Amino acid sequence: MEIVPEEIPLNIVYEDEALMLINKAAGMVVHPGSGNYSGTLLNGVAWHLKELDPDFKEDTLPRFGLVHRIDKNTSGLLVIAKTDTAMRHLAKQFYDHTIRRQYVALVWGDLKTDQGTIIAHVGRHMRMRKLFEAYPEGEHGKEALSHYYRVLERFGYVTLVECRLETGRTHQIRVHMKYIGHPLFNDDFYGGDKIVKGTVYAKYKQFVDNCFAICTRQACMRKHWVSCSSRKPENDVFETELPSDDMTQVIDKWRKYVSTRGNNY
Repeated sequence: MEIVPEEIPLNIVYEDEALMLINKAAGMVVHPGSGNYSGTLLNGVAWHLKELDPDFKEDTLPRFGLVHRIDKNTSGLLVIAKTDTAMRHLAKQFYDHTIRRQYVALVWGDLKTDQGTIIAHVGRHMRMRKLFEAYPEGEHGKEALSHYYRVLERFGYVTLVECRLETGRTHQIRVHMKYIGHPLFNDDFYGGDKIVKGTVYAKYKQFVDNCFAICTRQACMRKHWVSCSSRKPENDVFETELPSDDMTQVIDKWRKYVSTRGNNY
């Protein structure tokens, strides 16, 4: 598909001759596709590269560039390769699992432990093709391994947790957290857009609805990226500010809610 350059503001965290690291906003589609033919991150990247080099050819972008993706409603760091050499180098790092990708997510429920590993294949749902499902026996889908390795804060009915992916399957964190009974807060695909944990009181329902209105997407962002660039032998460490504005507001609301109730969840 042709990538038409469009003047779209991009939050470029780092750039050299080989790659770009962009802090993608929630709600932005990464690349053109069915129903999203313009206004994507790649349209903005094409404009940016054209500004740097008027001889840049847009038709080269689909051949390289994307070595991974982020869901439309997930915010955070995304890398773009600018050369074929960088593309091959980064793709090999993904294949060898030497790139460390960390996410921060607000999930329903109070995780029993501060650390854990989730192992279950991830594949398309057998009937609802837009969804993905966890298959613990491995009879369907592709191998997927996720770690939740640090609980950042506990709010009784929800938990702020940091996750690390060993593999990069579509919707992996969302599917894996649902699989262990802790769907992402306000994840409308995987059951997080309703009250999963909490009380039956009307005031609590209103509080949760207010949170949903602030963070209108799954509460997840890619926070941290550790990678060896194609230019330097040492590791490059990049990190976004934690977290994005809508998540910050929701986390603050939960923090205040807990402080007023003490331990009486």
